[in-house]
Amino acid sequence: MQDKPVTLAAIIGAHGITGEVRLKLFGEGVDSLKRFRAFNDFGGGKALNVEKLKDDGKGGAIARFAEVKDRNAAEALRGTALTVARSALPPLGEGEYYYADLLGLPAVSDEGDALGTVVAIENFGAGDVVEVQRANGKRFMVPMRAEAVPEWNDERLLIVASYCQD
Repeated sequence: MQDKPVTLAAIIGAHGITGEVRLKLFGEGVDSLKRFRAFNDFGGGKALNVEKLKDDGKGGAIARFAEVKDRNAAEALRGTALTVARSALPPLGEGEYYYADLLGLPAVSDEGDALGTVVAIENFGAGDVVEVQRANGKRFMVPMRAEAVPEWNDERLLIVASYCQD
């Protein structure tokens, strides 16, 4: 789990003509990115090294990478996810989780029944909601609250049976 790549932002287009890019952020704002000097650094020389990073004032960010010299190169990166290794992220407090840690976990009911696999985590404003896909392809959603999901770890996500309705 510690080496799994975690997506923190995505390049959504060029900004200006000198190679800067606009970023869509998936974390707690631009400050959560500033601790990292490189993204996508998993060997093979394809890292993007940060030269400059600033808030765009609209919930996103503007970045300049050493490898991107002009607008054409910036546009070519549109859609690129900016990732870091899970082990590079700060440790979590009790009851906290990174979405990447939940994705792919088997879901099990508190009665011991296999329910499926966590395929998505959404937040529509009232808190996180976990989406589980059953073996038959059907999906159901469960609020990520203690009364619905009393426990999770690296092995499984435990869901109270009354929340497992299709």
